Amino acid sequence: MPDQLATLSQSSLQDYHDCPRRFELRYLRRLAYPAIETEPALENEKHQQEGEYFHRLVQQHLIGIPAEQIGKLANTDNLQRWWENYMNASDLRVLTSSPKGKEPGGLHAETTLSAPLGKFRLVAKYDLIAIDNEKIVIYDWKTYRKRPRNEWLAIRWQTRVYRALLVQAGAHLNGGKPIAPEQIEMIYWFADFPNDPARFIYKADQFKRDCDALTKLADEITNASSGSTTLTTGFPKTDQAAKCNYCPYRSYCNRGIRAGDVLDAELETEAEELFDINFEQIGEIAF
Repeated sequence: MPDQLATLSQSSLQDYHDCPRRFELRYLRRLAYPAIETEPALENEKHQQEGEYFHRLVQQHLIGIPAEQIGKLANTDNLQRWWENYMNASDLRVLTSSPKGKEPGGLHAETTLSAPLGKFRLVAKYDLIAIDNEKIVIYDWKTYRKRPRNEWLAIRWQTRVYRALLVQAGAHLNGGKPIAPEQIEMIYWFADFPNDPARFIYKADQFKRDCDALTKLADEITNASSGSTTLTTGFPKTDQAAKCNYCPYRSYCNRGIRAGDVLDAELETEAEELFDINFEQIGEIAF
């Protein structure tokens, strides 16, 4: 296994689940992207940049910068609409109206958690973890142009990783008290669909299922990597050729040259988070 592959995230696990070949090319071989992901490319790139900027605006608001000051930075049509939807969303009223800055118990924006997973570290960066007595809510901001189905979100690795990892490594956010799966709810809030969030509670049997699945994937990746001496050994291409429409590595696999449509593609092509982490400052609990 290449030394540089030290961490796994929801994005890399999703890539491995969708297509082991893509996982190998992106995370092990670290090859440059030879093809664009979506059409039209410039429009999609602009939308992704606006989405990243929206996340920064929300983070600044949650740490105490006045909303009036932040609102002036929403300088595109999309950003203005998303910011107004955020400020007016009934589901987020407790976040947009309560005092910020001291994190009473509280609001933990842009928080990173990590735990060992086999020979890797499992890492996740959360948009917001809100703790109110015994209830703990994970918020994730999405700027999708299409509202995905809850059934699709429920089986995504982001939903599974974020909840499982919070149980495993989030006690220091909870005053040192262990977090039970039943305390957790994950909410996807859609900036263009502000009144239709997706909510996912958690249960002990789901937590066990997720931990078992994560361990299994980590072992598969370790075994495939240790025996991989070529670009194809141990990491087969997906059988679902439609996914290749949105893959920037499709030319390596001779699976077309034209990118998929932007509206259908964005759900399949979320960017991998880049982590700059001091692991000594992050609590660990082994899976």
